Amino acid sequence: MDKIRLWFLRTYDQIVSSIAFLPAIISIGFFCVAILIFSFDVSEMGQDLKTKLTFLALKDSATARSILGAVAGGVISLTVFSFSMVMIVLNQAASQMSNRVLDKLIGNRFQQIVLGFYIGTIVYTFFIFSTIRDTESRFQIPSISIFLITVLTVIDIFLFIYFLHFITQSVKYDVIVERIKSATFKGMKAFCTSKKEVRHEQEFAALEVIRAKTSGIFEGFDTKEIMDFCEENECSFLAIYPMGTFILRGQPILKCSHTIAEEKIPEVLQGIIFSQQESVDRNYEYGFRQLSEIALKALSPGVNDPGTAILSFRALMDLFQYRALNFPPESITREGSPYLLIRNEHSFDALFERIVLPIWDYGKNDRMLAQEFDLLLGQLSLILSSEPVFELLKKVRKQLGMK
Repeated sequence: MDKIRLWFLRTYDQIVSSIAFLPAIISIGFFCVAILIFSFDVSEMGQDLKTKLTFLALKDSATARSILGAVAGGVISLTVFSFSMVMIVLNQAASQMSNRVLDKLIGNRFQQIVLGFYIGTIVYTFFIFSTIRDTESRFQIPSISIFLITVLTVIDIFLFIYFLHFITQSVKYDVIVERIKSATFKGMKAFCTSKKEVRHEQEFAALEVIRAKTSGIFEGFDTKEIMDFCEENECSFLAIYPMGTFILRGQPILKCSHTIAEEKIPEVLQGIIFSQQESVDRNYEYGFRQLSEIALKALSPGVNDPGTAILSFRALMDLFQYRALNFPPESITREGSPYLLIRNEHSFDALFERIVLPIWDYGKNDRMLAQEFDLLLGQLSLILSSEPVFELLKKVRKQLGMK
């Protein structure tokens, strides 16, 4: 059952995160609406309504087909033009910032809703088109359904106008940086639930080592799966690497307090999350790295945009301010259980050095960036006592000629 559950969760995550998920759901909804409206259109109640409201009635099948053909062609053109713009925006974001910010643009729900509404209108139109036929020497024309199509087309036009505004705003650097910061803060808030940082090495007598069966990015654990195994086999685990580490096939990933039978090792591996693409939802540190990469790309000679680097640095300092007072839990356990899953996460100092020092190394000769470093690091140094922060602050002030 656990294998089925894990497979289901992975499959569900892949389907829901796909760019085609919402458009497919919306298109199916439009198809169902088309069937319902057509059923009403040909019903006795629908016929009575068209008799009372004469503007709803169409007697010429050629006119009906012309309307439907114009709507289908027009909406298809809107769809192609709209998402050609999206491709241009994605290319610009990848070249100017980092290709790892593309998931924030591709996965945008509003874009998927607009795409779904366009495709849904096309599906609706084609379905109604197919219902116009000759029946007993007269034409069956679902005029109420056609009237609704004209309403949907007007909505599509207004959606297109708003989409133009939305896409021009979403490509702005400050908007992209804010999205990454918000997603990172959300993941960090959910994960960093401890108010105390553990800096000492954990004492752990390991009798068994669990090795990775495939290469991939280690993104944490399925807590339920791994703790179920610990309780069933009366053992504890120690993670060798922090989340976000790329693990080669066959390398040790966990230490175990007890010897584990060979046939049970696959059960342990089911509780370890490996992936080929990182996610901020599972690993908040990936968001830190994204912002750092944006700053580094902005400081490169080909881009030379210190303003964007400063935006990213400000977002990082905002995140580090929260991280300075909130820490990942030392271990995971269940109430009343003596068995632990001891994590191995980056300390604040280690994370600061990995994320901020490369930005300083690359942009220390830029006076604008150095002044921003001095201002924000000075504020951060008032929150906590961190040797890397103090050391970098000294270098910044020396670079600026300050005492």
